[in-house]
Amino acid sequence: MRSPLGTIALIATGVVLVLVYLSAYTVTPRDYALPLRFGEPQPAKTQPGLYWKWPFIENVEYINKQVLDLDSLPQEVIASDQKRLKVDAFARYRVSDPLRFFQTSRSEKGAELQLSSILSSAVRRILGQSTFAAVVRDQRAGLMERIRAEVNREASGLGIEVVDVRIRGADLPQANSEAVYKRMQSQRQTEAQQIRSQGTQQAQIIRSDADRQVAKILGEARGKASETTGQADSTRIKILADAYNKDPEFFQFYLSMRNYVDAMKPDNTQVFISPDWDYFRYLRSPAAPTGTPAPAAPAPQAAPAQ
Repeated sequence: MRSPLGTIALIATGVVLVLVYLSAYTVTPRDYALPLRFGEPQPAKTQPGLYWKWPFIENVEYINKQVLDLDSLPQEVIASDQKRLKVDAFARYRVSDPLRFFQTSRSEKGAELQLSSILSSAVRRILGQSTFAAVVRDQRAGLMERIRAEVNREASGLGIEVVDVRIRGADLPQANSEAVYKRMQSQRQTEAQQIRSQGTQQAQIIRSDADRQVAKILGEARGKASETTGQADSTRIKILADAYNKDPEFFQFYLSMRNYVDAMKPDNTQVFISPDWDYFRYLRSPAAPTGTPAPAAPAPQAAPAQ
């Protein structure tokens, strides 16, 4: 049977253990610890370790000290050149003052609601002072830094430090995008038509120049050919005249033989002429009288039907 003293000691030990359990708490490197005494916040514990509190009087709120993400809803912004933009931005923040954070926001959800409003306002204000090209292309990094500084300045009263702000996307709204694409397409078609017109004009110039060169070359060639032909005819006539002067009788005989060959071709045509005609004088006598060459043969007549 257990003695009363042992029972009391056991009970006392249990009570002490419960009090130790209820009084001790730890702070990890990822959190802040904020003791609340009757609901009133006490100085925060920012360093990791083991701490003590009054049981049943104090309780501890833990606040995340890591870098957190805040996604903002996409919103339309009118740039300084009156162009509409659909901007999607997000921020990264962390709690810098846990006591003020708890007093102003109470929780991460409450802090994000306030910080989201601050971020949207800063995005509209700063991007509204910039041109469309600056937001989309030229000064995007500088604009994000300006937004971060603006949000950080306003969020300092919430016990929050904004470490980064990024513009995930900055595009034209759907209706504006279609209008821009159509305008770009029209401009490209106009440029293409101008290029085709210029190409057609250049092609016509090239063809005209080629035709002019061809006409010039053909004219020069025809002139050269006429000149060569004239020289050849002159040479031919000179040769014939020299041959005639050397032996006129033989020349007459040669011309007569040429006429016979041309007139008496081997075909079915029959020619009826008088054998006493002067045309055949070289065929009747080996030594034909001198004079003009044999006249040309008459035109052939068709033979009578048999």
